[in-house]
Amino acid sequence: MASRKDFLSQQAPENYVAGLGRGATGFTTRSDLGPAREGPSEDQIKEALAKRAAQLGAPTPSAYGAVEKKEEDNDDDERFQDPENEVGLFATGAYDRDDDEADRIYQDIDERMDRRRKARREAREKQEREEYEAKNPKIQQQFADLKRSLGSVTDEQWQNIPEVGDLTGKNRRAKQNLRQRFYAVPDSVIAGARNSTEFDTSVNDGGQTNGSSADNVDGTMTNFADIGAARDKVLQVNLDKAAMGSADANSGSASTIDPKGYLTSLSKTELKSQNYDIGDVKRVESLLQSVIKTNSRHPPGYIALARLHELAGKPVKARDVMAQCCSLNPHSEDAWLESIRLNEGHNAKVIAAASVKENPQSTRLWTRATELETDQQSKKRVLRRALDLLPKSVVLWKQLVQLSADEGEARLLLSKACSEIPASIELHLALARIVETVDEARKVLNTCRRANPKNAEVWIAASRLEEQVGSKNTANIMKRAVQSLANENAMLKREEWIEQAEKCEDEGAILTGQNIIRETLSYGLDEDDDRKKLFMEDAHASISRGKYEIARAIYAYILRIWPTSKSAWEASANLEKVHGRKEDLWNVLEKAVEAVPQADDLWIQYANEKYQSGDVDGARIVLGKAFNQSPSENIYLEAINLEARNGQIEQARDLLAQARQEAGTDRVWIKSVAFARTHDDNATALDLVTQALHLYPAQWKLWAQKAQIYSSQRLVPQAREAYATGTRACPKAIPLWVLLARLEEGQAGSVVKARSVLDRARAANPKHERLWLESVRLERRAGNLAAAKNLMARALQPSECHRSGPLWAERIWHLEPRTQRKPLSLEAVKVVESDPTLFTTVARVFWAERKLEKAVTWFEKAVLVDSDDGDTWAWYWKFLGMHGSEEKRADVMEKLRLAEPRHGERWAEVRKGVGREGWGVERVLEEVVKALE
Repeated sequence: MASRKDFLSQQAPENYVAGLGRGATGFTTRSDLGPAREGPSEDQIKEALAKRAAQLGAPTPSAYGAVEKKEEDNDDDERFQDPENEVGLFATGAYDRDDDEADRIYQDIDERMDRRRKARREAREKQEREEYEAKNPKIQQQFADLKRSLGSVTDEQWQNIPEVGDLTGKNRRAKQNLRQRFYAVPDSVIAGARNSTEFDTSVNDGGQTNGSSADNVDGTMTNFADIGAARDKVLQVNLDKAAMGSADANSGSASTIDPKGYLTSLSKTELKSQNYDIGDVKRVESLLQSVIKTNSRHPPGYIALARLHELAGKPVKARDVMAQCCSLNPHSEDAWLESIRLNEGHNAKVIAAASVKENPQSTRLWTRATELETDQQSKKRVLRRALDLLPKSVVLWKQLVQLSADEGEARLLLSKACSEIPASIELHLALARIVETVDEARKVLNTCRRANPKNAEVWIAASRLEEQVGSKNTANIMKRAVQSLANENAMLKREEWIEQAEKCEDEGAILTGQNIIRETLSYGLDEDDDRKKLFMEDAHASISRGKYEIARAIYAYILRIWPTSKSAWEASANLEKVHGRKEDLWNVLEKAVEAVPQADDLWIQYANEKYQSGDVDGARIVLGKAFNQSPSENIYLEAINLEARNGQIEQARDLLAQARQEAGTDRVWIKSVAFARTHDDNATALDLVTQALHLYPAQWKLWAQKAQIYSSQRLVPQAREAYATGTRACPKAIPLWVLLARLEEGQAGSVVKARSVLDRARAANPKHERLWLESVRLERRAGNLAAAKNLMARALQPSECHRSGPLWAERIWHLEPRTQRKPLSLEAVKVVESDPTLFTTVARVFWAERKLEKAVTWFEKAVLVDSDDGDTWAWYWKFLGMHGSEEKRADVMEKLRLAEPRHGERWAEVRKGVGREGWGVERVLEEVVKALE
């Protein structure tokens, strides 16, 4: 033990740090002997702390004595960094052609995916917005009815409304005490009130009334000096106008007015009449002088100062300012141009010569110098001098070519220009148009194409050239164009190609436009895209812009890919029917029935077109072919209609019997009953409808026909029984309930029973607008207006038929006073948004107020919303009969024939009446107009 060293003499343990236990971590000092030894590193400290913690069984502390915490997941990693701010591995990489192609591919994919999801996203957002508005209506909507009902409050009721206030005893006594208090009014207030009504007519030298100061302008004292100045100004302006008028009269130019010159003369008149303040001019001049003194190399300051002098009527001073500017800034184009503008004649030419001498590379200055010359030779001389210095200027070459009267000279100039500027497409195209032979034009275009491999305009011009000479190589040219541009990554977008095709149609190059569509319409689209829908939309857009040939090309492309598409054939036939010839329509329909022989609609349309053109035998031949391909009920019914319209009654009756045996559908039986009723054979009709009801007891039209047969024979109990049985068999058939209610109201004469029928109908069919409308009309016809309004209020609740256009129309026209129609129409349009019946009612409101232009606008909107509503056409025709021109009526009648409406409350009643099956659109329109109220 004696040999053991004391504690201070022992060797320190490994990694020992003095003072570590009390927080010191090996700091260093400096003394006269030099720096102390360097303390342990951070790694050594961590190792020592870890070893000590392991001996004590404690968690590992940090280098500063704190226990290390487990690092939390850092969400701000590189995934969330800005992709445009690249750092790291690829930060210094070069952006080459492959990167550009990859970016474009990714961008196209993103656009395509967004386009595919757009329709569904918008539909979902619209549905969510409507649901939210329905669940959370605005306060304004909740109280709209109450606010509107305030319009019927009388003046007496308004006066009887009590005043709103605090009527408690305490506040009432306090207010009464305040009213009983009195305060003494100062003598100055009394004196001021006395003097305020006095009128002093004496005027002092300062232009003010005696006893008043310049600042005292309270409206009770008259300022005669201002009145006199205003009178002088008005007289001066009138005199100037009179002088201008007499000058125009003397010059003989009063009948022809130049708008720009007239405005310029007005501005000069204002300046001459000193409507500007000379002090303002001086102030602005001093500011601009300060600008040019501060920076003499600032041409805009000189230009502003020169124009100020010109405005103030000092043109000489303005020219001096610009001369100084040009001497200090000889390389400023704007300064020289402004100086040339301010000078005239020879001085302007001298300044232009000096400007191009200082700026020989300025195209603008050379152009201005050319404009100053008066004869053609001088202009050409200036342009040739300019082209010696600027041989690459397309503008100068174009001006020189335009000045050439000889075509040969223009050809030589363009050849030289193309050799100087091989990248100018405009010059090459101009040269190709004026060369003597087609081979030379081809050579020019090939040269331009080699110089501009990424431009599609050259390829289109080459195709148009081949089309003009009648070559069949146009399709190959556009195919090569697409391949070449795709290899150069210079392909245009689909929309841009369609624009180029429509431009070709405008300029008469129909074949080139069709080839463009055929080669580029599918570019950039995948197989999984809804290509057919996109192509149909493109065709509709072209039709709306009046580009019918391009629309035909698009339809032809669609039918080449989907030859059995019924919708595409129908759209193509409709295009020919509206904007094409009759022979083209027949050709399209012939191809359509060959491609889709099972499409009854196409066969029927083909037969109708033949019949309307007067070819009855051709229509029979078409229907005969249709029988061989598809002997369906539609073909049978069309053949029956054809024979009935041509007076072949027996043949039509035989066809009906054959149809009942071979294609005995409910429609055939309904047609048979209607045919028998048309020819006054009620017994046969009743027998047929009885047989049909055994086969089709759930067909409500058969029950309606049976009841109508009894009703026509004045057999009300039998008709009522037929309607009642039909409503039990078909409780969802709304027309049956309506017909039964009208039977009770009309022939039976019982409004109570009719009301009961409609109540039961609404219970079986809630939220149906036609039942609510019929109930309101029943009460209105019975003279019970209060009940009608009550029913209408219930019907227009959000839980019922809040967005029903016919209900709003009924309320506007029949249940509200005349003064409330317009505001109620505005509210209805906001709620319903688009409905032909409502729009027609709004048009009638403007018609009643003699606002004819607005009425026409709303009628047009109603027709656009639903062209199949015949009632809208009838009201429009009635309006045009009173206020329309012959051209307008002819245009509307043509649109009506194309639309061929089949629906509408009154239109359907007239069109489907007994004995009216063969009526045309014009005759139905005439009868409906007579029946309108």
